[in-house]
Amino acid sequence: MLKGIAASQGIAIAKVYKLEPPVLHIERQTANPQEELTKLDQAFQKTVKDIEKIKEVASKHLAEEELAIFDAHLMMANDPELRGQIEAMINNESVNADYAADSVAKQMVAMFESMDNDYFRERAADVKDVTYRLNCNIAGVEIPNLSTLEEPVVIVARDLTPSDTGSLNKEFAKGFATEIGGRTSHSAIMARSLEIPAIVGCKGILDTVHSGDTLILDAINGEIIVNPTNEEIETYTKKKEAFEKEKEALKALKDQPSVSKDGHQVELVGNIGSYSDVQSVLENGGEGVGLFRTEFLYMQSENDFPDEETQFEAYKQVLEGMKGKKVVIRTLDIGGDKKLNYYTFDEEMNPFLGVRAVRFCLMKPDIFRTQLRALLRASAYGPLAIMFPMIATLAEFRKAKDIYNEERENLIKEGVTIGDNVEVGIMIEIPAAAVLADRLAREVDFFSIGTNDLIQYSMAADRMSEPVSYLYQPLNPSILRLIKMAIDGAHAHGKWCGMCGEMAGDEMAVPILLGLGLDEFSMSATSILRARKLVTELNYEEMKALANEAINLDTMEEVEELIKKKIN
Repeated sequence: MLKGIAASQGIAIAKVYKLEPPVLHIERQTANPQEELTKLDQAFQKTVKDIEKIKEVASKHLAEEELAIFDAHLMMANDPELRGQIEAMINNESVNADYAADSVAKQMVAMFESMDNDYFRERAADVKDVTYRLNCNIAGVEIPNLSTLEEPVVIVARDLTPSDTGSLNKEFAKGFATEIGGRTSHSAIMARSLEIPAIVGCKGILDTVHSGDTLILDAINGEIIVNPTNEEIETYTKKKEAFEKEKEALKALKDQPSVSKDGHQVELVGNIGSYSDVQSVLENGGEGVGLFRTEFLYMQSENDFPDEETQFEAYKQVLEGMKGKKVVIRTLDIGGDKKLNYYTFDEEMNPFLGVRAVRFCLMKPDIFRTQLRALLRASAYGPLAIMFPMIATLAEFRKAKDIYNEERENLIKEGVTIGDNVEVGIMIEIPAAAVLADRLAREVDFFSIGTNDLIQYSMAADRMSEPVSYLYQPLNPSILRLIKMAIDGAHAHGKWCGMCGEMAGDEMAVPILLGLGLDEFSMSATSILRARKLVTELNYEEMKALANEAINLDTMEEVEELIKKKIN
């Protein structure tokens, strides 16, 4: 039996499809520049068409925010700088196109990977993905296309690229297992969106399994059985049927309140990136939107920051689409690993600790004011809450709130209708804000805890860095204490506290969060009904005792053992 991280729940039993990309043997050869330039041009054209086709396939089952990666790949495939360097090498050195493309790609990858900057290190992976496709097209070699699968399989790979996940056909891709990755990796997030079982970080699987092997993928417990016995297949077939039956039964909870056995009510809401995600939240029984990531509106804009009218229409559409349910919209959270193709950020040693989110907005008040005006105008079309990301100090909040109040007064003077009860709050994602929560709560309307950043800032560990991924510990007592500070600080002043990070939808964490007094849980739409079922099976008073015991333990492992002991 192999073990990994259960990234997307479910059970799959099928033959193995081992994803083995073609190995290219590229050697330097003397060649006719004109012929090679023609070959290169044809390969670039095919590469762009390939990516456009993958995006088209992916658009049928992925949310808008997840499709943004393909726009980045298209930008790279159309990048005149990349193409110009390859053409120059072909012309200057009379070498074959694939050698020139491979050489330029390696230089760019090495340059990006050497930078002390997470965003650029991630761009190295994009360069590899796009230039590998380009070189395959130069060589006339077909890359495995997962959209052409014709029988049920479990895909086994080192990792899945955006192109791979975008091509998955759910009818035949029954699940996947990868050698690397964690719960927050790209492939894991995609699996949850697609609702297919997935196990990531399963070390040694590539050496253990072969195409054609039968695999049981237990993505509930993170276990894989290779070439199981008939008895094991029978056992897991029954488990799979029970899981699917339970999943179907969850639909009965769609319009039910999220209330514990002893009558304590919370709200279960969804995270979205655009209007296209609204329907999924409603279909899964979401009681509102706890996080609308507005940065995707900015990242998809081609030439400049989106104007007030464009933003107003986008926000209005979401508010109307949610049919009277509250929508929490996060103001522009750009910087760090989120860049814009029309704006150049100043180079920083560590952009994750630099000018990003509300810091950027306060330094660029005109951009901030445009967004606030659009939000305030849209507030007439449904209950709206606005939250500022990455607030570290009370002074930052006051400055942001002052700008908000100024634009509110300006719109009123202009005779513009504004919603009566717009709430203004902040994200708690910097430890300093959690520690100061009792003071911040005096002036904000609400908190929303962003656990993804709160954890990595608290543990001083990049959650996307494989060597230190073990430090991504949502249930570490230190993190739980920070969460408690935020919740208690809000409640002390009669304010509500939500959570919009990955942790809010984690079934292991829900009992503790309920016991800590969290009011609102915001998660991927597909996680809402399962979380609601769990809440209805728990006793709030018992969870309060559980949470109190958990925060006084020493390690994450002890907390996990406590939860398993008390809940199961």
